[in-house]
Amino acid sequence: MNGGFPESLQFSFADGINAWVDWLVLHYGDHLRSVSNQLLGVLVGLEDLLRMMPWWLLVAVVGVLAWHANRSVPRALVLMALATGIGMLGLWDKLLQTLALILVSTGLCVLIGVPLGVLLATRALARRLLLPVLDVMQTLPAFVYLIPVLMLFGLGKVPAVFATLIYALPPLVRLTHLGLAQIDPSLLKAARGLGASRWQGLHRVALPLAMPSIMAGLNQSVMMALSMVVVASMIGARGLGEDVLAGIQTLNVGQGLQAGLAIVALAMVIDRISQGYGHGGTRGQGERPRA
Repeated sequence: MNGGFPESLQFSFADGINAWVDWLVLHYGDHLRSVSNQLLGVLVGLEDLLRMMPWWLLVAVVGVLAWHANRSVPRALVLMALATGIGMLGLWDKLLQTLALILVSTGLCVLIGVPLGVLLATRALARRLLLPVLDVMQTLPAFVYLIPVLMLFGLGKVPAVFATLIYALPPLVRLTHLGLAQIDPSLLKAARGLGASRWQGLHRVALPLAMPSIMAGLNQSVMMALSMVVVASMIGARGLGEDVLAGIQTLNVGQGLQAGLAIVALAMVIDRISQGYGHGGTRGQGERPRA
């Protein structure tokens, strides 16, 4: 007796998906290449700008941002030391490549994620339609959506940006929605009663009150974007993930560990700065610095 699943009940939608992707490439390939070229220009321009900065100036910028976010000199010095340590490992140029990728991906997350979070908070229909999509984006393995992204944009930095965007966007959308949903409705009614329009109430009341939650979402998006660094290197993004991948392929434990620790150091720098701004710049007052 065969215990396998009956063939009469089996089906596959793979051919339909492939046909749709082929149609998309055929009819919108030129537009996609235009978008790809523009985004690549932004990425390369940002990398060139970072390379023009002396290393000590970038480390100083890290220190200033860390102090401004946390009001803690010891914490700022620790984060500056972490940034300097990446350069001492000979990974400065790769750090700049990874930083440019993270900044562009995070910028796109903010441009898309915050408006989507506002939409979820204000429209019940949007919640019913988009929340399942966010669930899929968070649980779908990265290698699954890398296939259509590669078909649409080819190898290089641009598909890495889109793959990172898909993976890192949901936390920002969800936490923006959560922050807005937790606001006392009476505050918004009071603003409307004082003559504020819906846009003014959102801009001057709702978003400032939800800012800690939005910044927490941004922090999570950045951390998830950093976790995609190695995956992005597999499709030609280069950066710190390239050394981790090379270490895996050649069984070079030292090379992989160095690059991995550099990614951890970068994550700690970004995490402490973004968390400080998420708490209104009050972290570091009345608590011991934590790196």
